[in-house]
Amino acid sequence: MRVKRTHSPRLVAAASGSALLAFAACGGVAASGSTTTTASAVSSSSNIKAGLEKAKWGSNVKVTYGSRTIRLRSNGIPNHSRSAYYAVPTQGVRIPTAATSQVVADPTGSQSYDYKISTTPKKITKTTAAPLGAIGLMISGAVLFNPYEADNKTVAMASNFSLTAPNGSSAPFIDDCSGHSGPGMGGRGGQYHYHGLPACVSKEVDTSKGPSHILGIAFDGFPIYGKRDIKGKVIPASKLDKCNGITSATPEFPKGIYHYVLPGTSNATSSIRCFHGKVDSSLITRMPNMGGPPGGGPPGGGPPPASSRAASVAARLFCDLTGIGS
Repeated sequence: MRVKRTHSPRLVAAASGSALLAFAACGGVAASGSTTTTASAVSSSSNIKAGLEKAKWGSNVKVTYGSRTIRLRSNGIPNHSRSAYYAVPTQGVRIPTAATSQVVADPTGSQSYDYKISTTPKKITKTTAAPLGAIGLMISGAVLFNPYEADNKTVAMASNFSLTAPNGSSAPFIDDCSGHSGPGMGGRGGQYHYHGLPACVSKEVDTSKGPSHILGIAFDGFPIYGKRDIKGKVIPASKLDKCNGITSATPEFPKGIYHYVLPGTSNATSSIRCFHGKVDSSLITRMPNMGGPPGGGPPGGGPPPASSRAASVAARLFCDLTGIGS
């Protein structure tokens, strides 16, 4: 599930061209799974740079600020320990089980993340389904995914299992930090990512009974937190909106802010399911097909889609993210 991000002038120009084509093609089309009402803003945050500066970003994350943006660069390898072995799907399998998986040495590989995210996020009434693939960057340097596996309906945290590694240790599908990597494809390493609350990250910035602190930032600019409120009380998933969001005070924003919460559950509420803010469509990248052989070669689903098909996907995402055609 490796996604390499670069921002060369050529790619920026191509993205701009795709956006123009998408604008012409919207016609009311929205990406599957999105929920729409209207695109009008219901609230708007001031610049949240001061709060983000209090976040304890790992030394493996390079953080720079613009007047209205935060730029985050990372190699995607989290700054915490991982399992020596993982259970990954065998070739051709998209949704693995213990019977359709194999044990491999940790397939995590270096990525090239370079995200420029707004520090003036705007909460809007239109929500956009969080797609497969990266939806935010965590302070550990790794990315957050939505709750689901490749079919966009199987909850990863609820479908966890483990196999026995050659050395007798456990090889988990999802590790103790709610993360894993897809098998490396094309000779490249897999993309480590979380599907829920990364306890090994939160314990580095939170106390057992104190409030949660910033764990990351979603691509719409709103911060991501753990499961405790400003008083240290666990926030029930039932108190969150359909995007796992809530407006309340946090240590970094004592006057209150809309933010996402990872409640530590093992169901569909384990991660962010939709964005409640406007998202720069250039941040959204398509997750590669699953089922590829760990040692290389194309994914089991065949080669990447043709450029025309990719452009169609980009157009649908652009329409949904911007609200054009709604």
